[in-house]
Amino acid sequence: MNDPRPAFRDTSLSRDDRIADLLSRLTLEEKLGLLHQYHRPVERLGMGPFKTGTEALHGLAWLGEATVFPQVVALGATWNPELVEQVGAAVADEVLAFNHEDPVKVGRNVWAPTVNPLRDPRWGRNEEGYSEDAWMTGLMGAAYARGLKGDGEVWKTAPTVKHFLAYGNEADRCTTSSNMPPRVLREYEFAAHRPALAGGDAVAVMLSYNLVNGRPAHVTPLVNDELRTWTDDEVFIVSDAYAPNNLAQLQGYFEDLPTAYAAAVKAGLDSFTQDDDRPDEVLGHLAAALERGLLDEADIDTAVRRNLFVRFGLGEFDPEDPYAGIGREAVNSPEHRALAREAAAQSITLLQNNGILPLQGPGKQAPKKIAVIGPLADVQMQDWYSGTLPYAVTARQALAERAEVVHTEGVDRIRLRHKTGYVTAVEDGKALEITDTVGAAAQFDLFDWGGWSYTARNVATGLYLDGRRDGTVGADSTGPHEFDVHETFTIVELEGGKLAVQQRHGPEGAPGRWLALQDGRVGLAEDRADAAEFDFDFVVKGREAAAELARDADVAVLVLGDHPLVNGRETEDRTDLELPSSQRWILGTVLAANPNTILVTTSSYPYSATWAAKHVPAVLWSGHGGQEWGNALADVLYGDRDVEGRLPQTWYTGAAELPAMLDYDIVASDATYLYYLGQPLYPFGHGHSYAEFKYANLTVDKEHAGPGDELRVTVEVANTGDRDGVEVVQLYSHQCGSRVKQPLRQLRGFDKVRLAAGETRTVAFTVAVDDLAHWDNVTGRMIVEKSRQRLMVGRSAANIVLSASVRVDGEVVPARDLAAPVAATANDAYSGVLWRDESRTSGDVIAAEEAGGWIMLGDCDFREGGYTAVTARVAGPASQLTLRADDPLDGDLLAKIDTPATGGVYDYADVTVDLARTEGVKDLYVSFEGPVRLSTLAFAEAS
Repeated sequence: MNDPRPAFRDTSLSRDDRIADLLSRLTLEEKLGLLHQYHRPVERLGMGPFKTGTEALHGLAWLGEATVFPQVVALGATWNPELVEQVGAAVADEVLAFNHEDPVKVGRNVWAPTVNPLRDPRWGRNEEGYSEDAWMTGLMGAAYARGLKGDGEVWKTAPTVKHFLAYGNEADRCTTSSNMPPRVLREYEFAAHRPALAGGDAVAVMLSYNLVNGRPAHVTPLVNDELRTWTDDEVFIVSDAYAPNNLAQLQGYFEDLPTAYAAAVKAGLDSFTQDDDRPDEVLGHLAAALERGLLDEADIDTAVRRNLFVRFGLGEFDPEDPYAGIGREAVNSPEHRALAREAAAQSITLLQNNGILPLQGPGKQAPKKIAVIGPLADVQMQDWYSGTLPYAVTARQALAERAEVVHTEGVDRIRLRHKTGYVTAVEDGKALEITDTVGAAAQFDLFDWGGWSYTARNVATGLYLDGRRDGTVGADSTGPHEFDVHETFTIVELEGGKLAVQQRHGPEGAPGRWLALQDGRVGLAEDRADAAEFDFDFVVKGREAAAELARDADVAVLVLGDHPLVNGRETEDRTDLELPSSQRWILGTVLAANPNTILVTTSSYPYSATWAAKHVPAVLWSGHGGQEWGNALADVLYGDRDVEGRLPQTWYTGAAELPAMLDYDIVASDATYLYYLGQPLYPFGHGHSYAEFKYANLTVDKEHAGPGDELRVTVEVANTGDRDGVEVVQLYSHQCGSRVKQPLRQLRGFDKVRLAAGETRTVAFTVAVDDLAHWDNVTGRMIVEKSRQRLMVGRSAANIVLSASVRVDGEVVPARDLAAPVAATANDAYSGVLWRDESRTSGDVIAAEEAGGWIMLGDCDFREGGYTAVTARVAGPASQLTLRADDPLDGDLLAKIDTPATGGVYDYADVTVDLARTEGVKDLYVSFEGPVRLSTLAFAEAS
């Protein structure tokens, strides 16, 4: 470097000026080298390598032992954003410790938090989200990001919220499209994503794999048109892994990769996470886009500036590192272990209790002998984004510190009997053969994880059955632990009562292969016809062993739940909400043997545990709680501390209560606690305390309020029990009267209060009237509508204790003015149609894929004298539109529009026809008699 102190290293200058100076010094080739996840160094300027994307969802992941905190859904169950921020700060320190040891491998741009709201509990990545409520998700996500970033001028890490946008299914996630009407987009999706950016807590966003309204999220115009308006700062946009190539491959949205990459950059993508640490092909496609005129250097400069924004924010070009003192001692420090225990304890949720809990207290003698039973009783699970556990305290271990403990996993031990012998582990489990052995090498513990997914652990090796890519089979795996799970199998009944064993997942998504005999050994065959036929011999029946232990114990603690990498994980949604069948059998058998049975479910998601809700004395839930979960559970079971968790999402009685997995319109489908009309198994916000609480004297400081005002809501909460306790006081609202469908209840605030026995405290909430707004399709903006707002305080969304109402002097929505063209997407109701992309770069339209769909545009003002003609802007195949007033089938016929075939779905034509005379304000129904896309309707004035 010729300049001994270039301006970009001068900390007396503004960050923007420093970035501009460095940008001006880079060649075009050097700039391109900064647009991949692995930045190429620029040695002549002293710029070293830089890597985006360190996984830090609930602890530092994939890099070695680090503190493992509870899963994100469990952190959501704490209802404690201050605690979540502390966890984020602890994780940031551990990222810094690893970064200081290897800054090339461990970057400080972290890919967390996940802020996708938990719309459907079957979503495979349910454990990654904080709540089904968008506002709460945004609050918790912002808190975690705030902890990750720190409060210094130089950031500890650069948090990246993910995944934008409307992402909540795993099946075919790269090719499915999320239908996003404007209200759902703005009231639900944006509400979850905005807070971390608007508050300056996150500095980056990761785009999602799916399409939104038919357009890949990686080229959505919402990044530049909406997301970047939420903050005055730069926002760094990264792709999800291997998603850029999908644009021209799986999704087929563009003809080739240079065209796709150019479109992504113009839409706001700044960094390509593609091909791991091999950037050459990505940079080649970007160079080709430049050569073809699809991009110019100004486009590259914009993206590079945002990359540099992150690097400068992390202090890379400053003379000193303010965090240089954070070293390896921060990793799994005593303080972080204590925080992990605290977070786990606050996440545990008591769903029901007949008085059996706590196990110890005044007038209650602690049990002397506890049967700790279940496949999760003596193990701590790690999900894909967990860190590597430095240690794990299990339920069995922690309870054994307090009482005599007897333990069994309660799983069946079997032999796989072939007509020639038994499947046997040989060569230390590296292979399987058929032998006449009946001992441990031929015995397998069979774990049922639901969805017909099983893992099998060999008794001799203590390791799991593993179907390898090369077609061989062994019993030498530690169990599901990689992204591609190859340790899960399903059992298929054949004719004649024989059984076959099929691997659940084949290589690269291929159909699962079958256990078969190959040259005397057990291998994998592609065809079912080649599958070996087996009988199952039971060595031990798990539920009988469990019942025997439970029968002689004072208390049985049954620990059931999921394996986070099986039947509900990234790339795999659940199909139902049931506990695995063998776990249900264990529960029934153990309860019959010992009525003092406590069910502890530890899982990434809710279950429809209806039988347990009716019969089991006490039921608790938590997400997988990290390294200190066992200690936290023991603290709660014994009453050393109150149970503080509350459900962050609804527990339903069954999957039949849910809309289709791909139905993202929570308003139309009555989804989430906001709109759900049924009676849930356990409602959003539910959770019991060991203490008793009474609410009184709910007050609102105003009887009338308007936009810009704030409402102060107070309520007295008293602990009327004989022990200290924790209550989560929840404030909901409901708008009474509206031109559109409103939530039945909507969370507006909560406060976690700790009250001594006999203590009373006044809890106060502040509600901004502007936050009561909803999206209005007539005016095309968020509005506060003139209405009465009911403010409700309670213990859950379904347990409202007190309420009061306020008159809100908001807007009266006018009738829809037909003097300007009306967008079809501005409809108030619809059936049988989809939201689709108007062009590859901008806009949405309504598309019918077959006859029978309709949209309703409410409150259309046809004026005195009416209109004489209507013009439809349409694209696609030839079809017909029918316009009626007030009813899609029997309403007055206003027009029939024969739409022509256009050159394609992005080639629009205007079709004008006469309009039957009608006057006044009517609901306009547009019915689709076949596949066609409708952009707008324009009405001509009467002459």
